[in-house]
Parts: sequence; C-alpha cells; structure tokens
Amino acid sequence: MAGLLYRLGSFAARRAWIVIVAWVVILAGAAGAFALGSGKTTDEITIPNTPTQQVQDRLQKILDTDTDKGSGTIVIQGDHRSALTAAQRTEIEQVVDAVSDVRGVDSATDPFATADELAAQQQKLDDGTEQLAAARTQLEQGQSQLDSAIAQAKAAGAYDAAKSQFDAQQAELTKNAALLDDQSEELTQGQTLLRLSKAASSVSDDGSTVIVPVTFDDATADVTDAVKEHVRKAAEDAGVAGASIDFSTDIAPTAEGGSSSEAIGVVIAAIVLFVMLGTLIAAGLPLLNAIAGVGVSYLIVMSLSKIADVSSTTPVLALMLGLAVGIDYTLFILNRHRQQLQRGMEVRESIALANGTSGTAVVFAGATVVIALVALNVTGIPFLGLMGTAGAIAVAVAVLIATTLTPALLSLSGHRVLPKRVWRRIALDGAERPRTPKPMSTPRAWLTAIASVIVLGVVALPMTQMRLGLPDGSSEPHSSTQYRAYEKVNAAFGDGRNAQLVVVADVQDGLSADEMTTEQLAIAERLEDVTSVRSVVPATTSTKDAVAVFQIIPEDGANAASTEQLVHDLRDLTMDDGEVTFDVAGSASGNIDISEYLARALPPYLAIVIGLSLLIMIAVFRSLFVPLVATAGFVLTLFAALGGVTAIFQFGWLGSLFGVESPGPVLSILPTLAVGILFGLAMDYQLFIGTGIREAYAHGASPRVAVQQGLQAGRSVVVAAALIMTAVFAGFVFADSAIIATIGFGLAFGVLLDAFIVRLLLIPALMHLVGKAAWWMPKWLDRIIPDIDVEGAKLERAHPAPPGGRVADADGPAHRA
Repeated sequence: MAGLLYRLGSFAARRAWIVIVAWVVILAGAAGAFALGSGKTTDEITIPNTPTQQVQDRLQKILDTDTDKGSGTIVIQGDHRSALTAAQRTEIEQVVDAVSDVRGVDSATDPFATADELAAQQQKLDDGTEQLAAARTQLEQGQSQLDSAIAQAKAAGAYDAAKSQFDAQQAELTKNAALLDDQSEELTQGQTLLRLSKAASSVSDDGSTVIVPVTFDDATADVTDAVKEHVRKAAEDAGVAGASIDFSTDIAPTAEGGSSSEAIGVVIAAIVLFVMLGTLIAAGLPLLNAIAGVGVSYLIVMSLSKIADVSSTTPVLALMLGLAVGIDYTLFILNRHRQQLQRGMEVRESIALANGTSGTAVVFAGATVVIALVALNVTGIPFLGLMGTAGAIAVAVAVLIATTLTPALLSLSGHRVLPKRVWRRIALDGAERPRTPKPMSTPRAWLTAIASVIVLGVVALPMTQMRLGLPDGSSEPHSSTQYRAYEKVNAAFGDGRNAQLVVVADVQDGLSADEMTTEQLAIAERLEDVTSVRSVVPATTSTKDAVAVFQIIPEDGANAASTEQLVHDLRDLTMDDGEVTFDVAGSASGNIDISEYLARALPPYLAIVIGLSLLIMIAVFRSLFVPLVATAGFVLTLFAALGGVTAIFQFGWLGSLFGVESPGPVLSILPTLAVGILFGLAMDYQLFIGTGIREAYAHGASPRVAVQQGLQAGRSVVVAAALIMTAVFAGFVFADSAIIATIGFGLAFGVLLDAFIVRLLLIPALMHLVGKAAWWMPKWLDRIIPDIDVEGAKLERAHPAPPGGRVADADGPAHRA
C-alpha cells in the first residue's frame, strides 16, 4: 500500500494539472447525476415491519381506505385565549374553504361543523330521553289503571269473565315496557358514544382554540413544499381578525438541516489551520480539499434520492463528515510533507514520501471509518443503513482527494507551504533535527490514567438515566409556527392531544351489528380504565373482520414515559378470557417502536464494532495490549459522549448555552450513529498517535521514550485535527433541526473527549506504565497476521532524507543551506 501511494503521489506531483482536471470532471459528473437523479428528501423516520406499521397496513386493508395519506393541522386561537366570536367563526369557515380549494389537499374539516353535529346529536338524545320518560310515565299510569280495574273486577266477582281482556291489556303493556327498555338501552348507548366522541372535539372547552384537520392527496413523504406553502398562504390570506393562525409540523415550512453557525465552524477550522501552519496557502489546502470532497459526495448522495427514501438528515451527515475528515486527512499528509521539507528533502520526493507514509495511515484510518459506517446496514434499519452509506461515501471521497489532489496542489504550492521565517531559519541553521524527549514520570502516568478514567466516568453518569425518543413539536424552535401550534393544542386540549393512539380490538367472530355496538361500548369503557388514558373515542367497527377501532388520547405527551408504558399496557391487555386482544398504532406508537428497535439493535452493532476494532488494531500495532486499551478508551468515550448528550438535551443542564429550549428524550438514532462514527474517528487518532509510538519503538527507542517520541511527533497535528473536527461538528449544534443539533453536539463532544483525554492522556499513560509489555504478542499470532506497515517505515528507509541539512528548492534540485 505504501509503495502504491508513493507512486501515486509522485505521479500527482509531476502531473498536477491532469489530476486537478480529473477531479473537476468528477465533480461535473456528480453534478450531472444530481441533476438527473435528485429528488425530495423526507423528514419521516420509519422502520418496516414494526408493530405499528403492521397495524397501519392491516387497517388499510380492513377499512379499504388510504391510511397513508398525509395530514396536518391548522391551529386558530383567539388573541389572549379569548373565546372565538360568531364573526370569527364565519371567518374560520372561510379559511377552511380556502384551504380545501388548494390543489393537493383532499379535505379540510370545519371544527365548528363537527361541534354542531355533536350538539345536534346531543339535542336529539335529550329529546329522546324526555320522550322516553313521558312514555314510561304514561305506561306506569296505564299499568296502575289496569291493576285497579283487575282489583275491582275481582271484588265484584267479574274477573273470570273479563280475564282474557285483562290479559290482552297486560300483554300490550308488557310489550310496550320491553320496547321502552330497548329504547332506553339505545339511548344509553347513544349517550355513552356521544360522551366518548366529545373527547375528540376540535373546539376547546373554553371556545378559544380550534383545530382544523387537513388531509392531503399524497402520502406525507410525497407532499411537496409548494403544496404546504399554498396551504399556509390560503389560510393566512383568508385570515381571522383578532386570532392567530399556526401550522403543525406537517404543514409548517421545512426546517433547514443546518444553520449559519456551520460557517462559524469552518472559520474556526481556518483559524486553527493558519495558526498551526503559518501560511494562507497551507491553511487553505485542507479547506479547499474538504469543500471539493463535500461537493462530490453531497451531489452523489442526493442523486440517490429518487431511487431511495433519503431522510433530510442523510445529506447533512455526509456534509458534516465530509468537511471534518476532509480537512483532517489532508492535514495529516500536509504536516508530514512540511516536516520532511524542514529536514531538507526535495519537494516532489517529499510529496511522494508523505503520500506513501501518512497517506497509508489516512487510507487505513478512512477504511476503518467506512467499514464502521457501512456496518450500520447490519442493523436491518434501512434509513440508518442509508445514512451510514452516505457517510461512508463522504469519507471515501475525502480519502481519495487527500491522496490524489493533495499531492497535486502541494506540487503547485512548492515551498510556500512553509512560512518564510522557517526557510530563513533553515538557511541559517541547517535542517531541523528531532530531539529525543524525556519520558514522563511514573507517578504522573498513574495520576493521569486515574484522573482520565474518573473524569470520563463522571461525565458518563447521566447516561444511566438516558431515555430514547424522536423529536416532536415540543423540540422545534420556540419561535417557529409548529412549536406555537403544538403548545397551543397542549394548553387548550391537554398534552395527550398531540400524542393520539389508534387501538384495534380483535373481537370474537359472528357478532351482529347490535352485538358489535354493545361490545364496542364495553371495550371502550374497559379502555377508559387503563392507566394514563385520558379519553377513548370509538372510531369504527367491522363485523366482517371482527374488529373495533378506537382513538385513544393519553394523559401525557408522545415522549412521556407514561405514554410509552401505556402503549405496552394496551398491547398486553385482553378481555373476555383472551377472546378480545389489542394492537396499537399512531405516530406516538410508531416513534416508541422505532426507539425500542434502535435500542435493541445497538448492543449487537457495538459488539461488531468492538470486535472489528480489536482485529484491526492487532494487525496494525502487532500488540494485544494496545488494541485492548484503545478499544476500552473508545467505549469510555462513547459512554461519556452519551452522558453529555443526556445531561444537556434530556436534563436541560446548560441548555440555554446550546440552544436547547425544550429538553426531552435523547434522539433514538444517536447512540447507534455515535458508535459507528466515533469508533472510526477514535481509530483515526489512535492510528496517528500509536503508529508514531510504534515507529519510535521499532527504530530502537526504549518503550517509555517511544511513547513520548510518538506523542511529540503527532500531538500537534492531532490537537489541530481534533479542534477542527470539533469546530465543524459544533457548527451544527445550533441548527434548526433537533436531529441535526443533537448529532452535531454528540459527535463534537465525543471527538473532544476522545482526542484530548483518551488518545493524548489515558492511552500514553497506560503504555508508559506497562512498558515493553505493551508490544507483547504471542509468536503464533505474530506469524499469521499480515505485516501492514501503516507507518510506512520500510518506504521511509528506502527514501531517507538527504544528510547534511539540504534545503529543498520548489522548482529544482535541492541546494546546500
């Protein structure tokens, strides 16, 4: 590998413009693929075959309707929660009509029309109750008169002669009484159904707030931003004087994946590069490469959106990773090239050698990230696998650019990648000679190791209380219309109104329509008794399929622990000795299923990643101790990163500092994503620090001196790379999307902890403490594993720096300083 990359770097240095033009052509090709294949991304996070999805598919068949149609709500509230007036009601009807006329909208429902219908039904039931009471009074009077007539007939001895007539009158009264009982039962059932149905009213009890349900022609993922915009415009143009109009997430403007703060991350990266490298040209090279790589990978990922359901988070993740590793990988090669120039090596030879040595480490580090990300496909979760694949594409492109475009640009830059002051110092003093550092003291190593573990352990503590979930309206920016709509519904109708569940009850076969109604009411009353159920609304029944469908409004919101428990309680519920069973669907149920599925997929994926980590590092470092502590350090990093996320995004600690306005459960996809991404990045830093230590040890340094030599050689570049990567990830923390913000913080915090505590403090301290044992490996294992030579030591021995402190000329052969 090192020899191949040496030759590739040499070719790119000699034929720089060919390489540059080739990448321009690749970028143009990616742009063409984007133009032909790009489609619409989706904000939905779905997993096939979850219990919720199975129920929804079943309902679609049972009800013979398209339950997949997209929907949203318009929330209208009187100013200062004042009751809506008759004039405002008329204007709301005009809003409903205007929205209904929008192309792409299937229907919009007038909330007052539904309320009026319920009121009419209530009046009808009240009238029926009064009539029934009057009829029962009349029947009682008739019975009293008959009883009196029978008594008189018996007293007069005329009863036997009139018995048949009395029996006929009694039979008629009994018949009428039975009819009244039947009517009474029907009225009672009607009153119960109406009482239950009122819980789903779209008009609040105080009359201040109404909900206008909107149903689209297409599925949620297929509803275009243009249709949503037309719905918003139609509602706002119609307007309601003295009232506010807000829109749910499914109608509100699509949140941008990132924010202007991303640019701040890039600016910070540029500052770090300039401070470290000292010239604008050197600082600009990693940024230019990263931007080129991001352009290619982003266009490739988006070109897949017509043939796959690409979530809106997927291209942003590719952008995030592409920027971070694109800068870092170029920096590693550039830093090696600069060091070699300062030791007097000729420019093109230095470029080729840097590409063969540090480039090999870049390829290997990038491969570990790619493998970890592609391995997300083994979770069996399509959207997560696609996110991993998109991230892997971004990393692979960054590796290719680092090992091809970087040598070409370095060749054109010549000696300008070093500051003039460095050249002047070399001209006066000769080429730099590395100094042999002193090893750290053993007490300091013990203190460093113990303190590092304690710090990481304390930071990880909140993870023990981590709850997983998906964003809802409460996680939107407080200035957004969707957040206002969510909170207004919560305040006017209760938290559970935003977390409605659909319950399907399987009943016994062969029930008549009347028996089904009786069973439906019995089930509804049983469901009302379940803990955390606020109200039950009978939706429909099917005697053919022997099911009754209900709408459940929980006491609390979708991400509440009580709602999660309610879903499990409903699924475990049975009636009539197991003859009636229940299934649950709805967006809240779907989110709970997804979170639980992801939680179950995490341990096996973590095991795969840890196993991969051990195998890779055993081959790289030819050691057992180093892979074990490096992997343990990664696990500590992961737990600490998730602990930090839990503290800020779930507990709300320092939330205002990070723009967390509404704390809630941790994003359910984050732990799995963090495993894949942080593992790869942790191995990057371990590789660049560890290979330096191994190289020093292989060249004859004592184990403890080798630790310091490796640190001295790689510390500055790892610090710079970690700061840059942290800055890029942190730029996404203030994104409008709660998903992107959480991922950005988790990755930024994880990189910070891993680089500065685990790789630069904990691992070197432990290696110092064990000394030579750090490089022990059984002889049989040493014989069977391949000699990877990631540090390129063999290549470097074949191409040594010129003796005597020769200074490389940018345009010709080296000359004496």
